[in-house]
Amino acid sequence: MSLLAIILVIVLGIILLLLEFLIFPGFTVFGISGFLAILFGIGSAYYFHGVQTGNYALLITAILSIITLFFVFKQKTWKKIGLESSIVSKNITFDPDQIHEGDSGKTVTRLNPVGKVMVNDVICEAKSISGFINENTEVVVVKVLTTQIIVKPK
Repeated sequence: MSLLAIILVIVLGIILLLLEFLIFPGFTVFGISGFLAILFGIGSAYYFHGVQTGNYALLITAILSIITLFFVFKQKTWKKIGLESSIVSKNITFDPDQIHEGDSGKTVTRLNPVGKVMVNDVICEAKSISGFINENTEVVVVKVLTTQIIVKPK
């Protein structure tokens, strides 16, 4: 096996380990394959080119792996590759004395069957008892709960 092939196998192993660390975390095929590729490359250097070349391959692989990990952590590669979305939720509460059964209002968003409704100048979460209700539709309050109201089209 040529030295170029050994170098390529070791580099492929390091790349597979990086994929394991950065993109597919856990104990997956990429990590196992990367580790085996590095072992195979170093073992091939010992077997085909002797102890001295094998020692160099081992030393260079260790140094290259440490430098690669250092730059991955130093350059904040985790943040560049990782997903940075977050879910922001607001729980809109209302005073139960503001809304009563039989009050009229208008949908602010489409009720699928849950959405936002404005009743008595208060925006709150509402649930439709009759399926979907489009935006800007007149509704009537059927029931008032602690966190939402139940409505039907007018």
